[in-house]
Amino acid sequence: MLIAMAGLPAAGKSTIAGILGGRLSASVVSVDPIESAILRAGIGSDQPTGLAAYLAAETIAELVLESGHDVIVDAVNGVDPAREQWVQLALSRGETLRFIEVVCSDPELHRERLEARARRLPRLNQPRGYAVEQSLDEYLPWAGASALVPRITLDSVRPLDVNVDAALAFITG
Repeated sequence: MLIAMAGLPAAGKSTIAGILGGRLSASVVSVDPIESAILRAGIGSDQPTGLAAYLAAETIAELVLESGHDVIVDAVNGVDPAREQWVQLALSRGETLRFIEVVCSDPELHRERLEARARRLPRLNQPRGYAVEQSLDEYLPWAGASALVPRITLDSVRPLDVNVDAALAFITG
């Protein structure tokens, strides 16, 4: 199975993806550390490093699926081309695809999470409070083939264990 996370930075995707990966014995492939590695390798930030990271994540996810294991892709997936990438991968591999969208309905809490998080991803710019509003503008409604794929939306204002249980029920149900 291919599970694609979606949501704004600091919404709670990575936390939920990590827990799900442990509970499901699924590999978690995260786009941000891949992009950080691309930047550390000396590729300039003026290059399409985000796209390169998504394509590298797709290749890794395909290899994991090919080996017979489930994979969770942890990425913003805020636009149709990114979402369609996972639709096409699932179709080409004959795999089940589920989208798990994570939102934070409290803008102040979301801003606090952005400001408080400390990630060890060299050279990758950390989004800050202003990024919530900017990212909301860039995060597009679900359309095309990705809109037809089963999706659950979790609000990270709810307790983590409630969201994880809901995600597990969605995936296994």
